[in-house]
Amino acid sequence: MKGRNALVTGSTRGIGAAVAEALAAEGCNVMLSGFGETAAIEAERERLARQYGVSVAYNPADLNEETDCDSLVEATVGAFGSVDILVNNAVIRYFHGIDEFPRDEWNHAIAVNVTAPFILTQKVLPGMRERKWGRIVNFSSVLGMAARSGRADYVVSKHAMLGLTRATAAEIRDIEGITCNAICPGSVLTPNTEIKINELAEERSLSFEEATEVFLARRGQTRNFINPAQVAKLIIFLCQDSSHDITGAALPIDQGRSATWLEFGGA
Repeated sequence: MKGRNALVTGSTRGIGAAVAEALAAEGCNVMLSGFGETAAIEAERERLARQYGVSVAYNPADLNEETDCDSLVEATVGAFGSVDILVNNAVIRYFHGIDEFPRDEWNHAIAVNVTAPFILTQKVLPGMRERKWGRIVNFSSVLGMAARSGRADYVVSKHAMLGLTRATAAEIRDIEGITCNAICPGSVLTPNTEIKINELAEERSLSFEEATEVFLARRGQTRNFINPAQVAKLIIFLCQDSSHDITGAALPIDQGRSATWLEFGGA
């Protein structure tokens, strides 16, 4: 993978940051994309470049804007010459029942979670076809295989990512060097998850550790959170040449959660 050029959305924190670091560690040049404090993002960009001896750039694209999606790919090509690896990780989450879901929030979630990955895929595919090599990895979720109340935007968009993955794989299956796959993580401890646990702790007067146990038990994930680094390792495997026969797949990384819905009472 040394010398490949990767674009990872939502890579300024959480799982995306772990994926960006794993790719850099493999010798890939990486375009970071996401929001956060400018100084912190720049410090991380410099650290990755220095530590792994690769080129690392940052683009502040707002994936809610279609023109920003176009510009993000163009900026990556401008910085590195090509996009060999696309990881569609960025996500927006809202928490409402369907009958009270604000339409502006619904449209925002679908734009970032579904339309942006479609546009980015549309933009990178021609170059991958020309070079006869490319890797697209889409983030679905265990909630791309089942549902949970109050999460309509997330459930719908993560189901849609499986459809986009399969549709893309169908269109590129005649080219041996290009693959498109989806991964379906269970609960990973990210900044967003920490916010939800702290809210649960305050609501129930629990410690963070006690609220974590309740949070995981509700989801039927009995051991602990999945480490972002483990998710990144799965993505690295899907980007290596040894995985070239795997395409159109939806791979759970969820401690068996999606295999045991009935045992644990749902998603």
